[in-house]
Amino acid sequence: MFLRPHSRNKDGKDHAYWSVVETVRTPDGPRQKTLCYLGELNSSGQARWLRTVEVFNDQGEARQLKLFPSHLAPADDPQVARVLLNKVRLERTRQFGSCFLGLELWKRLELDRFFQQTVDGEPADVPWSRVAALLAINRLCAPGSELAIEQRWYPSTALDDLLEIEEGKINDTRLYRCLDRIVPHKTKLERHLKERYGALFGAEFDVLLYDLTSTYVEGAAENNPMVRRGYSRDHRPDCEQLVIALIVNNEGFPFSYETFDGNRADVSTMETILRMVERKYGKARRIWVFDRGSVSEENLAAIRKREGQYLTGTPRSQMKRFEADLLKEDWTRVRPEVEVKKVPLPQGEETYILCRTSGRKEKEKAIRNRFSNSMEIALQGLEKAIVTGRLKDRHKMERRLGKIQARHSQVNDLYDVALRDSTEGVRLSWQMNEDRKSGANRAKALICCVPISVPTPRMNCGRSTCS
Repeated sequence: MFLRPHSRNKDGKDHAYWSVVETVRTPDGPRQKTLCYLGELNSSGQARWLRTVEVFNDQGEARQLKLFPSHLAPADDPQVARVLLNKVRLERTRQFGSCFLGLELWKRLELDRFFQQTVDGEPADVPWSRVAALLAINRLCAPGSELAIEQRWYPSTALDDLLEIEEGKINDTRLYRCLDRIVPHKTKLERHLKERYGALFGAEFDVLLYDLTSTYVEGAAENNPMVRRGYSRDHRPDCEQLVIALIVNNEGFPFSYETFDGNRADVSTMETILRMVERKYGKARRIWVFDRGSVSEENLAAIRKREGQYLTGTPRSQMKRFEADLLKEDWTRVRPEVEVKKVPLPQGEETYILCRTSGRKEKEKAIRNRFSNSMEIALQGLEKAIVTGRLKDRHKMERRLGKIQARHSQVNDLYDVALRDSTEGVRLSWQMNEDRKSGANRAKALICCVPISVPTPRMNCGRSTCS
């Protein structure tokens, strides 16, 4: 709500009229709605309106405010500062809103108090707790390197005023040293965040989702023994890497994380993670959700030993156990394209849930057709080389055939391929095995296994991400 002037020239004289308006949203865009028409402002009206607004502070002291712009106020009024717009310029614009919000979140999580107690024990030009706040707010607003923070991001923000940091005190060296001071308090920090997040939002941590990823480095990293070459999810096998394990709750809040050697296999990390979680947060009957890359009988037994439960993908090698169930039509549709079936095993500790989707079936079919076409083209090329006599050595034929089968391992088991002796010499023959093809079509289903003791409504494996 604000005052809006209206000018009118009448009989060669300018008249000023005023109204109180507010901005409202309309289907055609923002418009100004008149709340009160004040009329023309003459000399007596001006003096009367200037005395209209009086405000009181918390102590009950009154103070007069000016209702109209300063150019209509008396020239000798000491409370009015006149500004010449043609002589005003804007310098050093800074980001404020996002940084202020980040700092408020920092305080709501009581991280200011936590870091004051853990890293502010020694005197420093800038308290380490404030440097930690700067780093966290940067990760929230504009993630970047410590050098980028010093040179570009921090000077463009109002954090020096918000955090009360003197000019010239922030550099990349101080930022790196702060990270080194935070690392020893990783476990305490995770516990603190879990408690505060749970207290603020009533979050639960009985269902934990676990997965791993890798991050590579460009250099040799000779001083870091954990950096090794291994399976690269970034498709950079030429670079050394680290493996990062992350645990989140069902709302996506990071519960904990751990780093492993770059050549560490996913399946070998589960026992370490279970012990780490118990050490930090105590023993509890948790429900673990993870993909089939971490599945082994030893890992499942370790969870059952701790009276835990799990929801995970079943290895494709076990699909034959459910071939009869896949052929039956007693499926339950839970979504337009998703059907599920519950298969309890007799005298077993697990219940299997079979899930199939039409979209995934079409995707798998398209992938298989692409590999099948590629393999058949390669087999036709080998056959032509044999028939024309360009390839006569049987050992070389077998080696080339082995290379073709290795390159097309996704569909190799669907073909019956053989080198046969005939009156015309060695000939190559191949044929698609229709029984195996039908079995592959049925196998394109999502398989999840959960303990039979877990209530079914709590575990919904209709999500496509379970695959």
